[in-house]
Amino acid sequence: MVPLEWRLLDFIKTQLQSHRYTSFMDSIHLWEIVQKENRSHLVEVNSFILPGRPGIESTSVTRVTVMLLKQSCDLLALGTEGGGVHFLELPNFTLLNKSLFQDEIMQSVPEEYKCGKSLGPVESLQEHLKNSDKILIGYSRGLVVLWDLNSRHVDNLFLGKQQLESLVWERSGNNFISSHSDGGYMVWAVSSSNPCSHDPVSSTILYGPFPCKAVNKILWRTTPSGGPLVLFSGGMPRASYGDRHCLTVLQDSNHVTLDFTSRVIDFFTIHSTDSNNVEFDDPSALVVLLEEELVVIDLQMAGWPTVPAPYLAPLHSSAITCSYHISNVPPKFWERVISAGQQQCPMQNYENWPICGGKNLAPDAKQKELLLTGHEDGTVRFWDASGVSLKPLYKLSTANIFQTDCDHNDSLTQAGEEDWPPFRKVGCFDPYSDDPRLGIQKISLCKYSGKLVVAGTAGQVIVMVLSDEKSDHMIDVATVDLLQDREGFTWKGHDRLPPKSGPVVFAPGFQPVYLVQCMPPASVTAVTLHAEWNLIAFGTSHGFGLFDYHRRSSVLARCTLHPNDSLAMEGPLSRVKSLKKSLRQSFRRIRKSRVSGKKRAVVTSPTSKVQEANAQLAEQDAEVTPVQRRIEPRSADDSLSGVVRCLCFADTFLRDGTHHGPTMWAGTNSGSVYAYALDVPSQEKFSEQCVEALLGKEIQLMHRAPVVSIAVLDGRGNPLPEPYEVSRDLAKAPDMQGSHSVLIASEEQFKVFMLPKVSAKTKFKLTAHEGCRVRKVALSNFTSVASEDYSENALVCLTNLGDIHVFSVPALRPQVRYDCIRKEDISGIASCVFAKTGQGFYLISPSEYERFSLSARVITEPLCQVDTERPHDLSGHSTTVSLQANGTHKTQAESKSVEAEGFLEEMQNALSSPILDSPNSSADITLDTTGELTVEDVKDFLMSVDEAENNFRNISEEDGRRPGILIK
Repeated sequence: MVPLEWRLLDFIKTQLQSHRYTSFMDSIHLWEIVQKENRSHLVEVNSFILPGRPGIESTSVTRVTVMLLKQSCDLLALGTEGGGVHFLELPNFTLLNKSLFQDEIMQSVPEEYKCGKSLGPVESLQEHLKNSDKILIGYSRGLVVLWDLNSRHVDNLFLGKQQLESLVWERSGNNFISSHSDGGYMVWAVSSSNPCSHDPVSSTILYGPFPCKAVNKILWRTTPSGGPLVLFSGGMPRASYGDRHCLTVLQDSNHVTLDFTSRVIDFFTIHSTDSNNVEFDDPSALVVLLEEELVVIDLQMAGWPTVPAPYLAPLHSSAITCSYHISNVPPKFWERVISAGQQQCPMQNYENWPICGGKNLAPDAKQKELLLTGHEDGTVRFWDASGVSLKPLYKLSTANIFQTDCDHNDSLTQAGEEDWPPFRKVGCFDPYSDDPRLGIQKISLCKYSGKLVVAGTAGQVIVMVLSDEKSDHMIDVATVDLLQDREGFTWKGHDRLPPKSGPVVFAPGFQPVYLVQCMPPASVTAVTLHAEWNLIAFGTSHGFGLFDYHRRSSVLARCTLHPNDSLAMEGPLSRVKSLKKSLRQSFRRIRKSRVSGKKRAVVTSPTSKVQEANAQLAEQDAEVTPVQRRIEPRSADDSLSGVVRCLCFADTFLRDGTHHGPTMWAGTNSGSVYAYALDVPSQEKFSEQCVEALLGKEIQLMHRAPVVSIAVLDGRGNPLPEPYEVSRDLAKAPDMQGSHSVLIASEEQFKVFMLPKVSAKTKFKLTAHEGCRVRKVALSNFTSVASEDYSENALVCLTNLGDIHVFSVPALRPQVRYDCIRKEDISGIASCVFAKTGQGFYLISPSEYERFSLSARVITEPLCQVDTERPHDLSGHSTTVSLQANGTHKTQAESKSVEAEGFLEEMQNALSSPILDSPNSSADITLDTTGELTVEDVKDFLMSVDEAENNFRNISEEDGRRPGILIK
């Protein structure tokens, strides 16, 4: 069995082979997994740069194209672009004087084969399965050489005439297989009686006779029953299927062409590696590493089915368009979601997964968490976010509700596609959306009632209910006109998605019960649900609406368009005119501000005198607070000013200070806030009375900055509980004795207004003080590390610069600021979602979420251990690299401080350890092995660590109940 630390090096080799034409690597690094403090860490043991050949100035000839790690793990062979083969002794990376160049090989090549041409780069290196002193060397031109390392002699020559791509040995060692650029593969016999072979035993172009693409890699595995199992990537007919990413599996009459949606990087089989005692390879599984996912195929079962992945499921199987986090999920709701997911995949058995990782040392999560992701293809995926890795639980699709173009395309494809090659779609990654209108834009879920609302790109708002039984029913549809018959507006965007007219079969899980269609069918920009009142609110770029899904009737529709808001009528697919108009308006705004500044001094009208007085007062305020930046007010006719940014429900005081009741709040892109008083009947009279809405307050922010979030606070300044939490004794009842307040967060400032008079209480001008704009806002609860009984609510905000600010509520005092996301990472900032426990998620790539925590108590971090065999004592560890939550590692500079922190203690333990001389010991007693870390560095660092600990201890003693450290 090959030790794991060497497998890391072998994996680098396979990666290098697949990128030999695009990403050559000049340096080679050896990594090792070691144990420290009962955890596994990644250590860079050594690195090496291949020197150039004397007399040759070009560095390209020494670029490594292929690597071969011998089974003995003591020798590494490097093939280069210049056709040379070099040998390194491991683990010291000592270059041996055994280098093999093309000059020496050409001496054994027949004259008629030379033709004055170079052999080309080394394409493949394969160790002989029976004799480890012999290796097979394949050159790009087609020549294959069996080279004896001890005698430095060519045992066999195989004069191939087609450009070579890869080589693989047959288990007996009497034959090998080569794959080529013409889409074919050849079987060659290795015989001592015939040292120079001109022709192979057999040659096959499986998908010929027309020109085919290259077979990039081939594997040949023997089985106890039937013929050999042949697996190769590529080889598709160039004209018909040259754009497909395929891997062919062939054995006797069984033939499957695995069709993937992303490029094949590498693949291997899990089989018996003991070639001396076991007669057959007998592969059990095929592991395929794709550009976007990892796929495992079961080779033991009939039909070679896909093995479901317990982890590493591609988040971006379809492009992620939105996300929604739910903390502290009730056990009953959790079990129902799990059950729905298991019924979707009844054959899902993770026990057949052939890859075994390490041990998860992290304690079980105290509460269950869900992360919902909306996708471009109209699906919503439920992920278990309780631990470090995201585990897929359930997949919800909304495409079956509508009539889309994909239904017609599927029928044409099925009728016209031939049976050859025998394609089979494999993998979850599918970047192609059948209809962009299906994209999910907003999600709202009630974890107590099992009701879900999803809203899409074409103005569709779908109300769903969690059901444990299969259903077959029609979906009721209601249309809400948000323009309210306004004249002069013509929608130029996409059409609505037509719903299916007949009954639709729905599997157990979330099933649609009602469809609300916004008109015009613009993308939904905000949605919220109050399951206890049976109400949903939704907003687009044209206005917002309120719908009673119990009585299935529209309660309210309000248009928020400005007369000059023509961009809102163009839709998301028409942006050429939008860009021109936006630039034009920007220049007009700049010109207008300059002109108004020049004219302000010469105006003498009575109204202007009042404006002068206000300007003088503003200048006095500016003198008092010189740190504030001047903010230009936005014009009322700015483009897309009517976009509804946020919606919320609250039981609060709006009409007067003695009677509280249901309310709905809406905030727009122009800084307008609308507050409606709702007349919601009691539970017994839901079916008898209608919900009524009356406009109670309308607030216009001074600078017309877009309203990002609205939240109502009770008499103690705490956020109001969620629906059903109070009635089911899951949360304390809000304080209805004191005065309520509403917290309105715009892109520029936070402001608290007292209710019901809507008088300003306090505010914080973030843009004026920090020079940034608010992008994401949430109210989070931070529990004390010292006591679970004490907690504080805080306002958490993410800005366009990628930093996070925490403010007290309702005083809005700045508490702490952290750098979280790079300001250049616009998509990461836009995808960020906060949890109520002080954590958050954001996309660091289209396929990866990074999790961070603002709370010192609630931390989700990877704690793992990987048991490895270590036959060699690899000295010279340079730095320890801790495994991170996002799969990255710390750099050497960052890890140097971690290594130095416990340096003296480790030295003492290492010197006194009784297993120091053990070959499995990784103790390093050398003080300076790399030349980068000296005794003075250690002493200076330890002094700085002590000072930092003292400072942190003082801060913790002064304010031990405040939020702690940002954990990334």
